[in-house]
Amino acid sequence: MSLETTDRTAGQDPRPVPAATLDRLVATLTLEEKVALVVGAGMWATTAIDRIGLRAVTMSDGPVGVRPVTPEHADGAVRTSAMFPAPSALAATWDLDLARRAGELFAAEARRHDVDVVLAPQVNLQRTPVGGRHFECYSEDPHLTAEVAVALVAAAQDCGVGMSVKHYVANDSETERTRYLAQVDERTLREVYLAPFERLVHDARAWSVMGAYSGVDDGTAAAPALEHRPLLTGVLKDEWGFDGVVVSDWVATKTVGPAVRGGLDLQMPGPDGAWGDGLLAAVRAGDVAEHELDDKVLRLLRLAVRVGALAPDDAAASDPAAARHPGTFGEFGTTSASSAYLRELTARAMVVLKDDAGLLPLDVAGGAGGTGRPTVSLLGPGAVDLFLQGGGSSFVVPDHVSDPVAELRAALPGVDVTVHAGARPRHNPPALDVAATCRDPRTGGAGVRVELLDAAGEVLATRAEQPWDGWGKDLRPDAATLRLSAELHLTTPGTHALGVGTIGVHEVRLDDELLTRGDQHVGVEIVLGSGHNHPVAVVREVEVPAGGRVVRLHADLQVVHPVGYDSFVRAELVHGHPGPSAEEEIAEAVAAAAAADVAIVVVGTTEEVESEGYDRPSLALPGNQDELVARVLAANPRTVVVVNAGAPVLLPWLDRAPTVLWAWLPGQEGGAALADVLTGVTEPSGRLPWTLPARAEDVPVPHAIPVDGVVAYTEGIHVGYRGWELAGTTPAAPFGHGLGWTTWTYDDVAVQDDGVQDDGPAEHPGEQPSTHPTARGGDVVVSVVLRNDGARRGREVVQVYVEPADGPEPGATDPHGNPARPVRWLGGFATVDADAGETVTAHVRVPRRAFETWDAEHHRWTTPPGDHALRVGRSVRDLRLRAVVPHA
Repeated sequence: MSLETTDRTAGQDPRPVPAATLDRLVATLTLEEKVALVVGAGMWATTAIDRIGLRAVTMSDGPVGVRPVTPEHADGAVRTSAMFPAPSALAATWDLDLARRAGELFAAEARRHDVDVVLAPQVNLQRTPVGGRHFECYSEDPHLTAEVAVALVAAAQDCGVGMSVKHYVANDSETERTRYLAQVDERTLREVYLAPFERLVHDARAWSVMGAYSGVDDGTAAAPALEHRPLLTGVLKDEWGFDGVVVSDWVATKTVGPAVRGGLDLQMPGPDGAWGDGLLAAVRAGDVAEHELDDKVLRLLRLAVRVGALAPDDAAASDPAAARHPGTFGEFGTTSASSAYLRELTARAMVVLKDDAGLLPLDVAGGAGGTGRPTVSLLGPGAVDLFLQGGGSSFVVPDHVSDPVAELRAALPGVDVTVHAGARPRHNPPALDVAATCRDPRTGGAGVRVELLDAAGEVLATRAEQPWDGWGKDLRPDAATLRLSAELHLTTPGTHALGVGTIGVHEVRLDDELLTRGDQHVGVEIVLGSGHNHPVAVVREVEVPAGGRVVRLHADLQVVHPVGYDSFVRAELVHGHPGPSAEEEIAEAVAAAAAADVAIVVVGTTEEVESEGYDRPSLALPGNQDELVARVLAANPRTVVVVNAGAPVLLPWLDRAPTVLWAWLPGQEGGAALADVLTGVTEPSGRLPWTLPARAEDVPVPHAIPVDGVVAYTEGIHVGYRGWELAGTTPAAPFGHGLGWTTWTYDDVAVQDDGVQDDGPAEHPGEQPSTHPTARGGDVVVSVVLRNDGARRGREVVQVYVEPADGPEPGATDPHGNPARPVRWLGGFATVDADAGETVTAHVRVPRRAFETWDAEHHRWTTPPGDHALRVGRSVRDLRLRAVVPHA
């Protein structure tokens, strides 16, 4: 078993760049060319300079898949991507081989879409469970985050594709994210929030880092992240030796001189914005020195060489296209190979929170429904419409979507699988079927009528019989209003719900009656706050008699011209059809559950709830899903509850549920992976990468709402489970928890080398003391002997936690006068597989840094006096073995 995070030597660059050649290239560039290179040429690309053989470097979003820069093919067909599960799901595997393969797939997908640099991974920590982009992050723990990210980034870059690690730094929530100042002390920054970035620079030689929208006050300097010279230049570049490109988050650059001197290398997008509009003039005026650009240009050229956009040995004569696709992509030569990997990853990531009734894998036999055939009742909104991904810039259109209903039926031949949604999780009704419902009021043809008006109200252009997917795009720069009109032909008798969700200045009428009006003009801030992605619809009930009814829709909508982004109009047309009431839907689902041999309820969040741009106001499941679960549990004791969410949600019925499976936001293979887990094809071997709270009031950091523009990190180093351990509060499930489908006995622990004492008897019932000498010198390798006591082959995640051996009071200085440390913290982990009854040995590397703390007075790492205990177990609160490492 390999103990290395990556297959390469730590710090080794897989694509060394000839520095002298690049220096010569920089010397040949004009001032105008240098300025152009450090400003984006458009939304996603840098500037090309043909005379030196430099093509544009293309970037695109990528936390859950590489989004195509051009959303459509030439024939109008939508470009699709391999959709990963939420990044938290990858971390939940605690499997670095799966992470490496994820990096290779990111590289293959990037080249498939002609992308050179993927804007991922997001290694901000899950400081608060209500964080809007919680699902895009890996973990609340810096070590787990770093291990997964290093494996992924190193593998992608080995294939010749850059990864831009984001968001540097302490950008851990979404409320006022473009304005707030994160107030974080120096020690907390070093030990917690900077730690994953440091590892990625040192161990993966990351080629790019993205600076955050927000700012940082570290006690010595307070500035926007892109202008924070002590952090960007002092720590990242000078101290750590980062030789890649610091790129701005999109439209985050607000100044010229301060951002130049702070350490920003590339403003995106361009060509306008602060640098596009003012950098050249600032150099000519002497406010910025030309030599200040040279290092930035050098970094851009170095990145271009690494991704194949520049051949420096014969740059002037080279053909840039010939070098466009360097690297290999392992197993991912086809979309079927990608799907197979994503299916495995998604199933492995699922976490068994509890299985008191032993329902997993399913054993369906009976015929409770009276048909003589076994019956499974598949219930919940996620059963009929699996929640695949969160909202915001990570959104991709998947290559395909595996349907849980079809997959479960295929996996259970001879079993009747009935399906009922039973609950309503979304605020907005479903999208209006424009093609089937709408007619152009002038021509009578299918679709809507679109007119573009200028600021004076004059019609600039008219488009008849248009489809409408909620977005107006490819709009003229002089267009101020988009007028949308249609006749809605409603044929089903009963009560219909019609509505529009939009943004900006607008006026919408149904049959000449005002539905909604807005007078707030919006710009780029609506994009940065993600308010355009999921606008809440204003809805009106409309009665339709037998024979049908026509409803006239007339909407005047603001054309948004955001700086740095393409112009657009947003108007989500929604339509709720006549049907059963919410109570009738639940009652129908409960009746189906009562008649089934097994009930499976799939509940969770949606892209309306988990999204970039805003934090969640509540940890509760949206809509009436909790009521559905409670009533199904009362109706059928053989119920499996599947939680389809990225970030923690409260589960008030958890104690009553016999079996609960956390299935994440699973991406395109969610249905197939869920069927594999339920039917025993793949073990759900995931472990929680964060803490699941039982009560909202117990959460250590319940929100991140700025006060006077400041988010104060008052909890310091006690982030995530460390805060839970400090408070001694009991969560619904602790960090690292997961049951799989077998049981494990931990027999013995040893640490390599000499000089460490046995620690004597165990402190807690069931805990075993070390029986072998242990030692440390730099990194520590912990060998753990364990046995699979179950009836099935299984995978175990062996976790090693570090804590002061002297046992100080939580949060207090220890007997040696050292500063307060967490009660315990993750030091290392390893995954092992074993057949039923087999004994195996896991080798866990605990790095030297795990024993060190940051000395803020002297600005250096130090190892405090005193011994450290290594606690080995299955979660932060299920600890089986103990050994002591004495102070070196």
